[in-house]
Amino acid sequence: MQPNLKMLQQMQNRMMKIQEELGQETVEATAGGGAVTVVMTGHQKVQSVKIDPEVLDPEDVEGLEDLLVAAFNEAVTKSQELASKRMAEVTGGIKIPGLM
Repeated sequence: MQPNLKMLQQMQNRMMKIQEELGQETVEATAGGGAVTVVMTGHQKVQSVKIDPEVLDPEDVEGLEDLLVAAFNEAVTKSQELASKRMAEVTGGIKIPGLM
């Protein structure tokens, strides 16, 4: 039973390290062919938002809002995929409830 406990502790330490590293890794998502770009960390914190000045049309605010929503949603998805990929390196692809 001791070896299993040691293995679990090592796995837990690796997972904690990966969680910490995810805060330093970023993903980038775009919408509208690059009109809007969102950069987000693996902790799903937004680092930057860039908007191409050509899409700034006071007559089409809804269009810009739609592009922003699409870019943010894609960034969240990519961030979640990055976290899942990193955790799978430790868990061997086993889905652990509540982990991700």
